[in-house]
Amino acid sequence: MRKRSLVSISALLISGSVFAQSSATLSGILDAGVSYISNEAGHSNTKFDDGIAFPNILRFSGREDLGGGTAAIFELMDQFSIGTGSILPGQSLFSRTAYVGLDDHALGRLTLGNQYDFMTDSLTFGFNDAATFPGVGLYGFRNGPFNKLAIPGNPTGAFDWDRMAGERIQNSVKYLTPTFAGFSAGALYSFGGVAGSIGTNNASSFALNYSAGPAGFNAAYTNVKYPVAGHQVSIQNWGVGGHYTFGKLRTIALFTTVRNSANHAAIWQGQVGALYRLDAAWAVSANYMYMDGNAALNDNHAHQGTATLSYTLSKRSTVYLTGVYQRTNSGANALINGITNPNGSSSSPSQFIARVGFQTQF
Repeated sequence: MRKRSLVSISALLISGSVFAQSSATLSGILDAGVSYISNEAGHSNTKFDDGIAFPNILRFSGREDLGGGTAAIFELMDQFSIGTGSILPGQSLFSRTAYVGLDDHALGRLTLGNQYDFMTDSLTFGFNDAATFPGVGLYGFRNGPFNKLAIPGNPTGAFDWDRMAGERIQNSVKYLTPTFAGFSAGALYSFGGVAGSIGTNNASSFALNYSAGPAGFNAAYTNVKYPVAGHQVSIQNWGVGGHYTFGKLRTIALFTTVRNSANHAAIWQGQVGALYRLDAAWAVSANYMYMDGNAALNDNHAHQGTATLSYTLSKRSTVYLTGVYQRTNSGANALINGITNPNGSSSSPSQFIARVGFQTQF
């Protein structure tokens, strides 16, 4: 009896030790507010809108220590609408991300599943160590009078055309090196799943990152192939970005591009911005970007500026006021990102959005 008790106690101790070295976490972000749009399809519009400063996220993640500096990891992430409580249209459960993999402090990180490519990982999460360009949110990502860009499956043809708002690549294998002297690199490959043609419907992405103290630099490239009318359409993106922090002031610069192989439409954009912390609670940010399309896009271009004032209520919760203004060339129709209605462009070359919102994390 005593022997059986000792065995039982040993089993409990081993089980407790394994559990202590493993973790599973439920977390998320919620964002809601009211937005005023000066001109949406020819009319002003005041509406409830959510998932703007940050997407509404429900996230399950876990890590199990396997010993020797290696851990098994997983993440399942769902994006939903607070306004209706439903999963976003066109998406399914955990379509934001769903992956499993291994993380080793000496060998790097290998993951498999539905994942962000490096336009998001390096140029959104990486180069400014935040979830987006300071104070921007969904309205501040790239869009404009570029519907003829015609990205397959895209709500407007050019919605988030440089993928930095968090586009995913399915059926992918992704590797990220450890950091050596501030440098790291990454590669991703997605299998198209077409028998006899490994290059059909595939995707690839690469990154180079550097971080040292107050400074950082990142570069990324992504190529995604889509089947359209029996042909392969390749959408290529590349970009570089960097940041530098001077005390309470963080400055950021970004350059990104896109090209559609089917119609040779292309856009480049340059962006600069800064965030200044007035004190522990108040912060103000502003940025300016210029987007320029080629002849396939009627040589359309757009200027866009964003300004945000935020107040931190706690470590988890923030209220904010944001203004976004876009101005295009004469004859083009402005379209700020985040207006997913294909007919939501302004009826003029300008469009303005003002928003007051609240976001919290758990």
